[in-house]
Amino acid sequence: MGDDPSGWSLTRRAATALGEIAWDVYGGGPPVVLVHGTPSRSVLWRNVVPDLAKRFTVYVFDLLGFGQSERSEAQQLSIRLHAQVLAELVRIWDLDSPALVGHDIGGAVVLRTHLLEETAVCQIALIDAVVLRPWITPTTRHMQAHLDVYRTMPTHIFREIAAAHLRTATYRPMNPVVFAGYFEQWEGECGHQLWIRNVRGFDERDTAEFEPLLNRVTIPTRIIWGAHDAWLDPDVSTQIQRRLPAADRVLIPDAGHFSPEDQPARVAQALDEFLA
Repeated sequence: MGDDPSGWSLTRRAATALGEIAWDVYGGGPPVVLVHGTPSRSVLWRNVVPDLAKRFTVYVFDLLGFGQSERSEAQQLSIRLHAQVLAELVRIWDLDSPALVGHDIGGAVVLRTHLLEETAVCQIALIDAVVLRPWITPTTRHMQAHLDVYRTMPTHIFREIAAAHLRTATYRPMNPVVFAGYFEQWEGECGHQLWIRNVRGFDERDTAEFEPLLNRVTIPTRIIWGAHDAWLDPDVSTQIQRRLPAADRVLIPDAGHFSPEDQPARVAQALDEFLA
């Protein structure tokens, strides 16, 4: 689908107990569900989906509060709630033991869905994933410590702070069109307050609850990590691998935290080989 994300749009909608979810499905074969993280949206997968869809039925969606899914400042969002939504989506889609792929907080969502929501899955892939504490970045920790300051600062100032943070997600600078594809959901006063809403909901207790259960993940697991991830150091991927009984690990060269953006073909290959 190329560099221009402007053509990426999810055409289907699902009503869940917590809100409406925008989703779509591609290809045919065994089911694979792709779960993005923050401050991203499903556009992260646009150059991964075509390769996977040659052999798999690929489900993509925007997390509640992101992209084209239901979004409002009043939402109470957390990894725990995202996992409840994912478990419900698996039921709505009538999937029997799908493979789950999670990036960033999507990794934590996938693990909670399996371990705590008791959703049966056949394989798990974790890409630059939130799993082990501490995982909140220094920028976000500072925002959490001074929420009222960031919430009330002029929106044009906050935009520069948030945009600077997002620009560190990739190994090479995103071109303006790609950057806009990710950041448009955070533009303006509404986007400013939605970003603050997300920061308010980040809670490391949501991963602490499943950390003691990681040794129960006996299904095949692949850890895929950008070799230059500036948000979650690649050493974290080694620690995660040690905690998961059936895990292997693939480092993606010339890739940062948004490795599916930096190196979509290599990420797709690592997923395809694993899922096959």
